[in-house]
This record gives sequence, structure tokens and C-alpha cells, in this order.
Amino acid sequence: MTKPASYFATCAKGLEPLLFDELQQLGGTDVRQTIAGCSFSADTLTAYRICMWTRLASRVLLLLGQHHIDEAQDIVKAVSAFPWEEHMQPEAAMIVDFSGSHPAIRHTRFGAQLVKDGVVDRFREVAGKRPNVSRDDPDIRITARLSKDILTWYLDLSGESLHRRGYRLRKGLAPLRETLAAAIAIRSGISAETDTAVADLFCGSGTLLLESAMIRYQRAPGLRRDRWGFHHWLQHEQSAWQQIQTEAETIFEQAKAELTTHFYGYDVDADMLAIAKENAERLELADAFTWQQGDATEVAAPAEQGVVISNPPYGERLGEEIETLLLYRRFGQNIRAHFQNWQLNILAGDESLLKRLKLRSHKKYKLYNGALDVVLALYDMTKEQAEFTESKSDDISNRLKKNYKKLEKWAAQEGVSCWRLYDADLPEYNAAVDVYNDYLMIQEYAAPDDIPPAVAKDRLWHLIDSLHQALPFEANKMTLKVRQRQSGKQQYEKQEQLNWTTIVNEYDAQFEVNLTDYLDAGLFLDHRWVRRELAKHSAGKSVLNLFAYTCSASVHAALAGAKEVISVDLSRTYLEWGARNFALNNLRKAEFQMIQADCVQWLRDQPPQQRFDLIFLDPPTFSNSKRMEDSFDVQRDHVQLLKLAARLLTDNGVVFFSNNKRKFKLDEEGLASIGLIAEDCTKASIPPDFARNKGIHNFYKVRFLD
Repeated sequence: MTKPASYFATCAKGLEPLLFDELQQLGGTDVRQTIAGCSFSADTLTAYRICMWTRLASRVLLLLGQHHIDEAQDIVKAVSAFPWEEHMQPEAAMIVDFSGSHPAIRHTRFGAQLVKDGVVDRFREVAGKRPNVSRDDPDIRITARLSKDILTWYLDLSGESLHRRGYRLRKGLAPLRETLAAAIAIRSGISAETDTAVADLFCGSGTLLLESAMIRYQRAPGLRRDRWGFHHWLQHEQSAWQQIQTEAETIFEQAKAELTTHFYGYDVDADMLAIAKENAERLELADAFTWQQGDATEVAAPAEQGVVISNPPYGERLGEEIETLLLYRRFGQNIRAHFQNWQLNILAGDESLLKRLKLRSHKKYKLYNGALDVVLALYDMTKEQAEFTESKSDDISNRLKKNYKKLEKWAAQEGVSCWRLYDADLPEYNAAVDVYNDYLMIQEYAAPDDIPPAVAKDRLWHLIDSLHQALPFEANKMTLKVRQRQSGKQQYEKQEQLNWTTIVNEYDAQFEVNLTDYLDAGLFLDHRWVRRELAKHSAGKSVLNLFAYTCSASVHAALAGAKEVISVDLSRTYLEWGARNFALNNLRKAEFQMIQADCVQWLRDQPPQQRFDLIFLDPPTFSNSKRMEDSFDVQRDHVQLLKLAARLLTDNGVVFFSNNKRKFKLDEEGLASIGLIAEDCTKASIPPDFARNKGIHNFYKVRFLD
């Protein structure tokens, strides 16, 4: 065997301590842990053994050389001075992976090009030939790293990344990388000595169970790999590699003959189970597995005791949060009911998700699933697990039940299918909950600065849990938004597109609402009675709706028999939505116009002979849209806005003026100075489902002074 050389084994962030232990167990010496890997020393036989058996490393790199770098061309000089002819054939296809930074290196591709140029220069000098570059099928992979002016270059003995074991030809949704799955199994106590059952209740394509079985049955991860980075290395020792292969084959066959440990995989998706079964067959371990379609929140434990190791959904995409939260809650209940005396190990995307299990963990590890921070939590179900709950938990549940019983009956009598169920009734549960047919839209208000984010999130999720437990709404029909102070057009900007839409009833009108894609759903529920009041006065009248949004007030006016309705808004998106609302209500007359314009500028541009009997004016509290000439502040600018609107008002006409500014103060003197008077109708305009929130909006009827 050759004398020991220096190596570096790379790994995913978070796996370094486990890799350190593994390298020592496999015979590496002078092992040193660093970020994203470990350096070590080994002879060739030991290096081959590590390539074959490592479950955690992504690559095994043989250190070839180092050199100080001052400028870019120093890389070419240093690399070209290295005896590459001792390691690779001149006609070999190669690829260079480069990482690191330096003032002289513009980007990693430039660094890789410099290294490649150095190799090519060397072979032109010593052999009169040059290697080719192959990105898809290289014979030799060179890795170069530049850090603190030191360039280090390696020969990659792995070839393809070592996480590619060869058994996973088809992937499931959001699959775990095999190296991470192996790390989770090891942290969960899986070893070659594990003699209890292992179950995964969210098994997907089976990676966690398959890696666990490979550990238990001592199947080397590299056993069936047919291509390695060292195959075209000129110093490759085939006899040493053959010895490692034979040794791994013998260990695996002996374990299969002697062991009976069984693995149970459950998933709701039959297609994923079929993939998992194929994977187990490729590992030659099919007999060690039972695959069964089942819901993790309902499945019963196998007859034998053992270890649960699972990676439930994280709910990281918009629209999945609530389903995921409630999934964890039901999953925890099922574990408590059916998996007593088992060990439970859960990889979660968020510690607050783990809290929904209502179980106490004895150990947690921080890991990384790609770019996502994740937590592996270990639970000992052989010990008593008293369910921990908050003493105040019944308060929110009781309030929700009380509100629903009262308001659901009122809404049915009122003739509306969308209404506010809850609006921060209990201060610690700082959210609003709106009903839209059989959907719930939950809007979390931004927490005060003195409330830690983790506390606020835990309270929110307790509210959601209570909603699901106390009321007849399905988890997949609940959506969550975060409300906070908006500036400019943020209040109208589109969020992540999921397109949860439904058609709601409001008295005689129907409206399309979108519960996911925008900050607001398309219908301001607190203005319900304001719109109804407008409709009462619209028959035979000409109506102007400014800042029309999705034109709900226009629809009510048109349905009530208005002879003319003009809707003006800056947003084409919302006017198109308004057109759909008109179509829903079979309103298609030419007298129903929609105009895209800056409402303030549009008012200035209208000729004085233009007249309207009713003007509905519901401006934003503040706006600084780039498409507006100036910013708008309703407190500062309302007198000027009403003055412009009054220019278009008939002598007996009325402006229905509303806004949502908290602590708004009407400038009565300013209005009087321009010949206007306002009647405060706010109190009478707030419906029962908003009765707790007296400041939800302001509403005035503005007329000319007699």
C-alpha cells in the first residue's frame, strides 16, 4: 500500500460532527472537522474503504497541491508546474470544479478556466497533447479551492456525488438527499445493532427507511456503483479496490442471512409506495420491507415495538401552513394513542410545528435540508408523555363557538355568505377570521414589538388549532395571511398565486373573492351596509364610483336600477375583476362604464357639465403609487378631494365618503369653506360582525350647504 496521503471529505452543512466520527471509524487518521467537511489522512486502501462505506460524505478528495496566489495568472503558473502526468492521461476528459474568492477572480467560472488552462499547459509541454473538457461524462474531476490567497487543488476520487447510491431512479416529491437521510437515521439511533422494527409514517419514496435498512444490514452505500473518480487515476490500485469490494459484498450477504429486522413504510400516495418498493428491490432488501397505504394520523403501530423515523411535510409554500399545522396536531394525537413504548424521531421545518405534536422531546439537532433550516427532534414514548396545554386554551375555543353560533344565524337571516367571525376579541390572539361560504380566511395582525415572534406564532397556531377543533371548517379550506401597515400600492399587490376563489352572496348581489393571491379578498366586508345604503338611493340615478376597487359598490347601484354607473380605478387588474363581478350579476349595459385612471387626476380633468346624483368615494388611507402624480393622504387631502368630487355633483346630489383611517378627523370647517356639509353616519354603517371594532371605518354623507 502507498504511504498515507492527505484527503478532504465534503459534506452538507450540519453533518460535520457525524462525518468526523465516521471517518475515524473507517480508519482515517488525523481527522479534523471544518465547515462542510473534514480533512484526514489515509493510505490508498483506507481511502477506498471510505469511498465505499461513507454514508455522509458527498465527495472524497485527494489533496494534490497548494500554492500562494497574488494575481490570476499565478493560478495558471502554479497548476502548470504540477506533474499532472503522474495522475491522468493527456487524452483524458476532465472537468474542473472551482470555489472561493479573490480580488483577481471575477467569478468561479473564470477560476475554473484558469485551473484548466494550467493543466492544459502542462500536458502541451510534457506530452504535446491536451486533455478535453467534458461536463457530462468526465474521466477525471479536479476540484480547486481558493481561500485566503491559498489555492488548493484535489483529485476527486468519487466521480459522481456519493449521495447517488444507485437505487433511486425515480424520485418522490421533495425527496431527502440520501446523505441527509443517513444522518437522520444515525441521529435517531439506527445502527448495525438495531434489532427493533423501524417505521416511517410519511415514507414517500422510502429514502429514510432505505438508508436505515442499509445501516442495519451493513450494505455499503457504494456497493453497486460502477463508476468512480479513481478509475482513470494513474495511481489507482485495482487490487486494493477489489479487496474493498469483496469485503463489502461478504459483510452484506452475511447480514442478510442472519438478520430479520423489519421496516414498515406508510404513505397516503400509492404511487410513492410503488417507487419505494422498486428502490428496496434495487437494494436487494425487498424482503425486509412492508409497504402499506395509510394516513399517518390514523395508522396503527406494527405488533412489535421499535423506532418511528419520519419527515412530515414542512408547509413552506403559501396555502399549506394550516393543513401542515393541523396535520402535526393529529399526528401527535395518533402517536400518543398507538405508538406508546416506541422511539419517535421527527424532522420538521420549524420548531413551532413540533409544538403542535404536544409531546416533549429529549434531544434536538439542527440540520439543513438543502437551503432549508430543519430540526430533528427525538421523543421517548416509553416514558409518560403528559400532554402539555395552555391554561387559556379553552378561552379562545369558547369565544369562537360563541361568535359562530350568533353570527352564522345572523348572516343567514341577513342574506350574506361572507362575514367576520373573529377580530382580535382576545388580545393575545391578534388576528381576524372571515367566513367566505365554507372557507375561512385568517389574517394575522403584525405582533407588537414587545411580543417575541415565537410567542406570536405559537398563539396564532393555537388559534388555528382551535378553529379546526371548534368549528365545521376543513383544514384545506383555511388560508392564512399576515396583515401589517402597507404603503403605496402594497395593499393591492399580488401575493403568491394559488387562485383560491369562490362566489359569495351579499344580499341580491354575487361577487368573486380570491382568498389567497392578494392582501384583500376583493370585497371589504365592513362596508357591507355602506354599499346597501348606496343601493337604496340609486334607482334612476347616475352614480360615480371612485377608487372602485373590484366595483362591488357599482354592482349594488346597478342592481338597484341606477340609470348610469361609472367606475374609476387606477388598477386594470381590479377593473377586470369588476367586469367579472358585473357579468356574474348579468349586468352588461353600455351605461356601466369602467375607466382606468388616477382618480384625483380624472376628477380634475372632467368638464363641469358632467354631473352625478351619487358619488361613492372610498379612497385609500395613503397611496404613493408610481402611476400617480402625487402621494395621497386621506387626512391631509380629504377636503381637496371632496371639493373636486363636488364639482361633478348635481345640486341635490350626495357624496358617500368613507375611509379606513384610524382616528380620522373630518375637517368640518374646511368643508364649510367650500360650501359642503357632512353627516356622520359611521355608527349606523357598521354591521354586527364588526361591532367590536368601532374604528373599522368612517362614513359620511356629504352635501351642498343650503
